[in-house]
Amino acid sequence: MGTVETGSWQQGDSGAWQDAGAVRRQPTRRSARTTIARTSEEPRAAKGPNEKLAGFLGWFSVGLGVSQIIMPRVVSKICGIEDSDGNTLLMRALGVREISSGVGILTNQHPTNWVWSRVAGDMMDLALLGKAMSNDENHRGRTTFATAAVLGVLALDVLSAQQLAQSPNIAVNPDVDGDGVHVRQSITVERSAEEAYAYWHDFENLPRFMRHLESVEVTGEGRSHWRAKAPAGKSVEWDAVTTRDVPNELIAWRSEGDADVYNEGEVRFVPAPGGRGTQIHVDLRYQPPGGVAGRVGAKLAKLFRKEPGQEVHDDLRAFKNVIELGEIVLSDSTVRKGMPHPAQPDR
Repeated sequence: MGTVETGSWQQGDSGAWQDAGAVRRQPTRRSARTTIARTSEEPRAAKGPNEKLAGFLGWFSVGLGVSQIIMPRVVSKICGIEDSDGNTLLMRALGVREISSGVGILTNQHPTNWVWSRVAGDMMDLALLGKAMSNDENHRGRTTFATAAVLGVLALDVLSAQQLAQSPNIAVNPDVDGDGVHVRQSITVERSAEEAYAYWHDFENLPRFMRHLESVEVTGEGRSHWRAKAPAGKSVEWDAVTTRDVPNELIAWRSEGDADVYNEGEVRFVPAPGGRGTQIHVDLRYQPPGGVAGRVGAKLAKLFRKEPGQEVHDDLRAFKNVIELGEIVLSDSTVRKGMPHPAQPDR
């Protein structure tokens, strides 16, 4: 087997990670192609089967819980349980429990205890189904099927909990921590570090390639006011202060005061190997409004390519286009709402 390129790193036959600068191909002048990489000291490995199983169980729990709350009578019928007000209330209560477990799994780096909570919930479900099976008014065939399904899920829950307990240092959700969402993305542009730094240093240029920004106004030395798009057509605003500014090398900032959305980040400008442009490394921490609910929203957004990591990825592609070509070039397959058609690019 050969090598697999991942931005500025590659993995060889031995499994060891090494600098891929010597093998990275030079992009053409008019190409919108990018070299995306993470800026951690070592590349983040893809999720293994243990983390994928835990993630699946988290989404399964949320989906089941929503169904139990919205359609309690339908779920009861599937389980062969008679339709009654008491059973409807119980089913909705079980739905709340399922959602709680799912949210816990999806919003914690190490959700071992939350997976064990699913095991406890499965045991409760089996006890309730056993009681339902003894009631002649219920449909025993459906109840037997539901019991078999719960036993299957119980086996997956126990397996996942045991795997996570044996791997305490592996993060199931590496982008979510106590400080919110952490995003790292990079790109290589065919411009010098001086040019890239100078363009980025003028914060009022940022809305040209950061599509979630409506405006950035410089209000003083090292201070600025940011206005960004929010869901449901709303906007959020905050004041930011530049915390570090090393000419041609680094810009760091953070929001201050009563910000609608707390965020902090830095962008580094590193000459690419062989004099082939500049590597732009962005490191962003972002606190979704709404606490846990906001982190769940970020997870849901990921399904629709609207989560922060994808947004930063798209912004860096736009930055590459703007600084190299003076315009944003899009293919028909990547046109997004609010962005120009290739026949009418930004200038």
